Formats: sequence, structure tokens, C-alpha cells
Amino acid sequence: MKASVEISMYPLGREFKPDIKAFIERMKNHHDIICEVNGMSTQMFGDYREIMNALTEEIAYSFEKHGKSVFVLKIINAFLQQ
Repeated sequence: MKASVEISMYPLGREFKPDIKAFIERMKNHHDIICEVNGMSTQMFGDYREIMNALTEEIAYSFEKHGKSVFVLKIINAFLQQ
């Protein structure tokens, strides 16, 4: 099943840009997922399970490495890349 995900990351209590940039770069290393970035969020397109597995891995890594963060996601079961 194809999916599209929009995600925003909000690191708490510290400089946020390095943590966000690191998360995005790690997501881009998952070559089976299309990852597009804009000023407000990051969009990912591809197979639902591949996206969710990558997000699970990278969000856990962010929590362990950088501490408290808030992640906000929107998920649709359609491939919406323009």
C-alpha cells in the first residue's frame, strides 16, 4: 500500500535546527522513500510499511540521542507526491 506522510519535529529545550537537520538526513538515507523538505515540514512518499519502519527507527534514535522532542504526523493511504 502506498502512503504519504507529513512530519514536523519540535525538539524541546535546546537549539532545534541541528536536531531537525540530522533527522531529515537520516530519513533521506532510506533510499526506498521519497523525502521532500520545505520550510514548514517534511513529506515522505512510498510504501506504508517502509515509511513507518523508517520513522520508528529514526524517531527512536532521535529520542535516545537528543532527548525530548515532539513529532507531529499526518498520514494518508495514497501517493500524493506532485
